[in-house]
Amino acid sequence: PYMTPGDAGFHQLWKTKYSKLIFRKSDTIPEELHRVVQEAFLTLRKHDCFFQDLVRIKGKDFVTPVSRILIGNPGCTYKYLNTRLFTVPWPTEDYEIKYYSPHIRDACKALMKLNDYLHTEAVQALQGQNSSESKETKDTVVIDREQSVDTSIKEKEAVLKDQSSYVSEDDYTRLKNRTSFNLTLLNYMDPLQMLYLKQEPYFGMGDMAVSWHHDENLIARSTVAVYSYSCEGSTTEENNEQNLKGRDPAVWHVGLKVAWDIETPGLAMPLHQGDCYFMLDDLNMTHQHCVLAGFVPRFSSTHRVADCSRGTLDYILGRCELALQNLQTDSNPMALSLKSLEAAVVKQVEETHNEVEFEWLRQFWFQGKRYLKCTDWWLKPMAKLQEFWRKMEVMTSLALCEAGKEYQAVEERRETISCLLQVLKERQKLREEWTARCQSQAAESLPEDEQPECHPFWTDDDTNMPLPYDLEEVIANLQSLAQKVA
Repeated sequence: PYMTPGDAGFHQLWKTKYSKLIFRKSDTIPEELHRVVQEAFLTLRKHDCFFQDLVRIKGKDFVTPVSRILIGNPGCTYKYLNTRLFTVPWPTEDYEIKYYSPHIRDACKALMKLNDYLHTEAVQALQGQNSSESKETKDTVVIDREQSVDTSIKEKEAVLKDQSSYVSEDDYTRLKNRTSFNLTLLNYMDPLQMLYLKQEPYFGMGDMAVSWHHDENLIARSTVAVYSYSCEGSTTEENNEQNLKGRDPAVWHVGLKVAWDIETPGLAMPLHQGDCYFMLDDLNMTHQHCVLAGFVPRFSSTHRVADCSRGTLDYILGRCELALQNLQTDSNPMALSLKSLEAAVVKQVEETHNEVEFEWLRQFWFQGKRYLKCTDWWLKPMAKLQEFWRKMEVMTSLALCEAGKEYQAVEERRETISCLLQVLKERQKLREEWTARCQSQAAESLPEDEQPECHPFWTDDDTNMPLPYDLEEVIANLQSLAQKVA
C-alpha cells in the first residue's frame, strides 16, 4: 500500500507518480548553513518562541499538538484554519526591528539565509524539471564545502542565469516568482509531549504528527521547501532501516499520496538530520502530504510563497485610509460628518471596519502576548489600526444617525438601512463568536501569557466609544426603522 526507499519499486513510483517531489540529502547542503540554522532552532526553543496555535475546525477550537512560529517579511501574515499568524520579521534593510534578544535576531537572520539558499535551489530544481537536459544540468553546480554560504548562493545564482538559456526570460521570471518565499513556518514536534498521535488511516504508515493536508493560503503553483532537523543518532537509524520492512517507526518521514486516490501506493520518505525536500509547481494541489512521527523531537522550517494579497500590513492600512476618506474632518473637529451616504460607500467603509476588527485586531490579541517574547514590532502598527478602527466606529454611529433622519430620499434611505443591517448583524455574530472563543476550555488551557485577550472590548459606560459592544439593541432599532421606510 505504500513504499519506502527500501522497496524495489520505490524509485519507479517516485519517478512516475511523485516526480515533482525533489529531495536534497543533508550532505549536499553547506555545513555552515546547517550549523547556523540548527543553532537558530535551538535558540528559539530556548527562548520559548514556539507556540501551540488555537485553531478553529468546523466551529470548534483546538490547540495544535505542533508548536509553531512564523518568521518572514515584515508586515506579512499567514492564515490557516481560521487563525492568522503574524511574522516575526527577519532582519530586513529599511526596517527598524527591535528583538527581545540579540540571539533571536541571529536566529531570524540564519533563517533568512536558509530562505535565500532554498529559493536558489528551488529555481534550479524547476529549471531541471523544465529542461530536456535536466539530468546533465542537475549536478553542474558544486559547492565548495569551505566557502561561505553567502558566496555559494551568489555563485549559484550566476550559474542559474547561465542555465536560463534553456528557458525563456518570462519563464525564468515566473520560476523566480513562484519560489520567492516570503515567510517560513517553523514547527517543533516532540512525540513524547504529544498525548495522542493519530494512526495514518489509508496505508498503515503508523503514527502521524500532522494529518493529511494541502498547505493553504499559497500563491498557485508555488513551491514549498522544507528543511528538517531531527535530533537522532545516525548509527541507530541505519541499523533500524536494514532490519525492518516498511517504514522505520523511530525515524521521521514525510508521507505523500495522490489527492482523492488511494489506489496509487503512498510514498514515505525518511527525513534525517538536515535533509531538505521541495514540493514543486502544482504538487501541493494535486497531492496531499502528512508528517509521520519518529521517536525524537524534530524541528522543520517550511518556506512558502504565501498569498499576501489581503494579508499584509500595507494592504490593510491602505483599506483603512480609503475608508476614512468618507469622514469629513476639515470643519469643527467636534462636529464630524460623513461626506457621502450612498449605500455603496457606506458598505465599503463598514466592510473594512469588520475586516480590520476581525481579521487583524482580534486575530492579533487572540494570540495573547506571545509575540513580545520575540519582538515588539507589531505593537505600533496594531495601535495605528486600532485608532483607524475607532474612527470607523464613529463613522458607523454617524451613518446610523443619518439613517434615522427623514430628509433623505426614501429609496436611498432604504438602501443605506438595508446595508447597515447586513453588516451590523455580521459584526454582532462575529463579536459573539470571538468572545466565546476567548473563554473556551481550549483557550484557558494555554499558558497565561499566550491566553487570548478579547480585544477590543468595552463596557456601556465607556464614554470614548460612540456605540455599545453588544449591538442587539442597535440592530433592533434599525429593523423597526427598516419597517417604517419599507
